[in-house]
Amino acid sequence: MKLARENQTGHNQARTLSNSNLGFPLLSVIIPCYNERDTIEKIIQSVIQSPYPNKEIVIVDDCSTDGTRDILHNNISKLDTDVKVLYHDRNSGKGAALRTGIAAADGDIFIVQDADLEYDPNEFPLILAPILEGKADVVYGSRFMGGQPRRVVYFWHRVGNGVLTLLSNMFTNLNLTDMETCYKAFKREVIQSIQIEEDRFGFEPEITSKIARLNCRVFEVGISYYGRTYEEGKKIGWKDGVSALICIVKYGMRK
Repeated sequence: MKLARENQTGHNQARTLSNSNLGFPLLSVIIPCYNERDTIEKIIQSVIQSPYPNKEIVIVDDCSTDGTRDILHNNISKLDTDVKVLYHDRNSGKGAALRTGIAAADGDIFIVQDADLEYDPNEFPLILAPILEGKADVVYGSRFMGGQPRRVVYFWHRVGNGVLTLLSNMFTNLNLTDMETCYKAFKREVIQSIQIEEDRFGFEPEITSKIARLNCRVFEVGISYYGRTYEEGKKIGWKDGVSALICIVKYGMRK
């Protein structure tokens, strides 16, 4: 797959940043995006303004066709901040975009950020706290643990998420409440030791299965969630649920 890159800083510069900025480890925020012209600038500004002080942003456009690429090229890539913009030459899926972004990132800690506005980057410190305190290798931000605002949307999505999380837990012996959450944070050595095979939304059960096999210290923290409707641009559907189910069994049964 061919990639185009813009505004990419060097590895040595990024690693130097990780040792500065009040001693905070460098956080790589990986943003896969596909046809998000209405939200891409807002979410990137929100990430830039988020309270974690030492971060780089790695955006991977998965061959958008709605003008998102033009926004990234004309506006985002010229920002005076540590931003890397990469472009897929064909649509390959979220997992493929994350694979590209993780390979290009230089951080000590990685976090996944969707390009819509469903997840709030102001909660980065909350999610990263168990890693920064030396307690965790991986942290999941759970939409269902309570304590934070959560928009009420689709009943059957919640049921499906609960079923998939339960089945995943049965195979991994973890007791997660939200396996399908976008907000997953990883120490660098964890995420870069895992080969991501799934190109699309199967990334979620795949990565969960693989971190369980590594015996990582996994934490969950409650996060807010501002779910959008299909009219507002939500993309995941029942076919993705079936794919996730297949991936749970596929990676759960693998020796």
